[in-house]
Amino acid sequence: MKFDQLGLSAELLRAVNDQGYTSPTPVQEKSIPVVLEGHDILAGAQTGTGKTAGFTLPMLHLMQKNHVERHHQRPVRALVLTPTRELAAQIGESVSTYGKYLPLRSTVVFGGVGINPQIEKLKRGVDILVATPGRLLDLANQRKVDLSKIEFFVLDEADRMLDMGFIHDIRRVLKLLPRQRQNLLFSATFSKEIKQLAGGFLNSPVFVEVARNEATHQVTQVVHPVSKSKKRALLSHLISDGEWQQVLVFTKTKHGANRLTKQLESDGIQAAAIHGNKSQTARTKALASFKKGGIRVLVATDIAARGLDIDQLPHVVNFELPHVAEDYIHRIGRTGRAGRTGKALSLVCGEEDKLLRGIERLMKKSIPSALIAGFEPRPEDELQAQPEQQRGRPEHRRHNPHSPRKPRSARGRRPGRREREARKAS
Repeated sequence: MKFDQLGLSAELLRAVNDQGYTSPTPVQEKSIPVVLEGHDILAGAQTGTGKTAGFTLPMLHLMQKNHVERHHQRPVRALVLTPTRELAAQIGESVSTYGKYLPLRSTVVFGGVGINPQIEKLKRGVDILVATPGRLLDLANQRKVDLSKIEFFVLDEADRMLDMGFIHDIRRVLKLLPRQRQNLLFSATFSKEIKQLAGGFLNSPVFVEVARNEATHQVTQVVHPVSKSKKRALLSHLISDGEWQQVLVFTKTKHGANRLTKQLESDGIQAAAIHGNKSQTARTKALASFKKGGIRVLVATDIAARGLDIDQLPHVVNFELPHVAEDYIHRIGRTGRAGRTGKALSLVCGEEDKLLRGIERLMKKSIPSALIAGFEPRPEDELQAQPEQQRGRPEHRRHNPHSPRKPRSARGRRPGRREREARKAS
């Protein structure tokens, strides 16, 4: 099937053609007609499948069709809610790219940057608003944004939203929306909580799903067994000896990302880290430099896995495997996007074998393994390696209310003032 067979307007087809796309991805082919027919949608799609265009294109088409030219204040007609700043910026770029020939305005709002410039843009009027929950509610509480005229509501990366503890924010946002609207929910996984959330605001939704193997079939995956103590040396070796122009490297923690970045720079490799502790200005600057080729290596935590959109990114490296198998899919989905090919390498030490088995069970296939000469894992290396103190933990913005919580008795009593002073003295 071709894009011109989906019923999209000439202006949208022109914008799609400008990007070099002629055929829709599976999720686009399945979801675009459903949205154009006016149905609510519950879509299961991994990152890298083209799902952003899957909801952006039909939404723009319907908004263009019903657009009334306004010379003064215009109400927000479409809201896209997403968990991270990077993902919000990516969706905002997609809306601008595909809607460049349409008389529609859009803007993006998220935290970590000044709120006043965002307020000024809203004052001038926008048709499409892309937002993260926290900043959107801040604006709503200050009465700087009116959501009562919303015609389209998109909840993107719903599973990630719940993982980051945004369930209560989502419910508060839903209360601000009109009852009559079209709802589009996209999620990589469908837990019990996701189904409950969907049942609360979707109206007779059409279910669309793209299999995991469709999301990753353009990515060549390989595992390089290596001792934990030699991971950094192997990574530097692969980057220095290979013809790699851009490499996205994933670590589990913010501290680990900072440490690895410094180590790579000491090896003469230009690198930068991107994670939640970095200011939005620093994150934007690092990502822009990476896209332009100013730095070769971008080291990121999982919070960035679903928000980075880098054209023709050839290589992704898992310096450490994620604790959650689904996050592996999101990581490697940064390459091999929109029909392009890519390569995902995983540096796996002995203590990560269990995590690797979990990933392979999820994907229902084995990942090929290849030893690198001079970096073969040896039992004595694992024994000699000193266990690192866990100074960081997988990055989450908020506590996940759906995860089991220890009883207060198991968490222990908080030390009193005298005990704290005694500890300082010792």
